[in-house]
Amino acid sequence: MRSFFACLQQIDIEEKIQNAPDKGYEIGVFIGSLIPFVVLALIAYTIYYFNKKRLNKE
Repeated sequence: MRSFFACLQQIDIEEKIQNAPDKGYEIGVFIGSLIPFVVLALIAYTIYYFNKKRLNKE
């Protein structure tokens, strides 16, 4: 089931950039491809920060 969803979510960024109407679209595709990684990094840091803070109190 997981591979099925991974297959559906694959995005061909090069194809999107080639079919882009202007340069602004290319920037949007680039930023859009980075957003999931940034969100995951922020979630991981938040969990780390709160757990570190909780352990220091004990």
